[in-house]
Amino acid sequence: MLEFLRSYHFVYNVLIVVFSTLVTLLCIPSILHVARARHLYDDVGHFRKQHDQGIPRLGGVAIFVSFTITALLFSIIDKALPVSYLLTACIILFAMGLKDDLSGVNSSTKFLIQFVVAAILVIPGDIRISSMYGVFDIFALPYIPSVILSILVIMLVINSFNLIDGIDGLAATTGIIANSTFAALFIYMQQYELAAISLAMVGAVLGFLRFNITPAKIFMGDTGALLIGLVTAVMAIKFIELSKISTVKLPFIYTAPALIVAILIGPVFDTLRVFTIRILNGKSPFDADRNHIHHRILKIGLTHLQTTMVLACLNLVSIVMVLIFNGLNNSLLIVLIFLLSLSFNWAITYFIRLKRRGFLMFRNFGD
Repeated sequence: MLEFLRSYHFVYNVLIVVFSTLVTLLCIPSILHVARARHLYDDVGHFRKQHDQGIPRLGGVAIFVSFTITALLFSIIDKALPVSYLLTACIILFAMGLKDDLSGVNSSTKFLIQFVVAAILVIPGDIRISSMYGVFDIFALPYIPSVILSILVIMLVINSFNLIDGIDGLAATTGIIANSTFAALFIYMQQYELAAISLAMVGAVLGFLRFNITPAKIFMGDTGALLIGLVTAVMAIKFIELSKISTVKLPFIYTAPALIVAILIGPVFDTLRVFTIRILNGKSPFDADRNHIHHRILKIGLTHLQTTMVLACLNLVSIVMVLIFNGLNNSLLIVLIFLLSLSFNWAITYFIRLKRRGFLMFRNFGD
């Protein structure tokens, strides 16, 4: 199988995506049928919901089934990735996400399970960040700081994907962009097993997106968002670690930390922004609100699809910027990426205020 992959890896990679997509497409109609028969709908009365009718939120079940089957069937077992630890973490997170989608899970339990999952990947799985590549003058990390940082990064990315799952197609599109980029990078680095894992997720989410684009027929729920976040976090850490020892010396290898930030900037920036605002306002960072970037864009008047496309384009611009300016150091590139996101956020604020002023002027004119 390894020889086949080396000789025909393009066909093999396409087959992974097609198979994973088909599994999801076959699963979702059955899930929709069961959800409707059992009245397993989203809570349309919640103030953060964007829909006025009940929609099943079990799409993550199809994503999990498709990803797991494809990963087991197509992955090449070698030392590049401890698949057993990855799938163990996925199963634990899937069980918690499913319970949350069906009956709810309190926040402390969620974070405890996420911590356990991250610890499994980092300590026995040894999937951890061992160097900062000189970002802010930090290079090799001792074991304990490496473990702590890696667990925090995994938990941050998992929750970031969960928090952006607020409108049709956004979390799915972001997951596809991130894992497609990782797949392309791993293929260039000749890390075909890691590419297979990323492509299995791409296909699983592509099949789901068919039913999630406006008007959405199903949501991925916590089950899907947490799983996408977990796999994306693992791929990010593997890429940054393999960049140190890769024999393929491409320009992007030297800017791996900045490239990781660019790939994940959408969900991570939004999470850090809303957490900071909530803390400054004296609220818990975990209090739900409608201040996420996608909610703010909707206030301007864009649709779910338009909002998703705008944020996807911003994500792609960040990635392309790092690839073009790979001669700059990582610290400067990371600062530029965050400045781009801040500028975009300020532009959204400007347009929201402009629309409000226009509305007030129209109302005053009517009076």
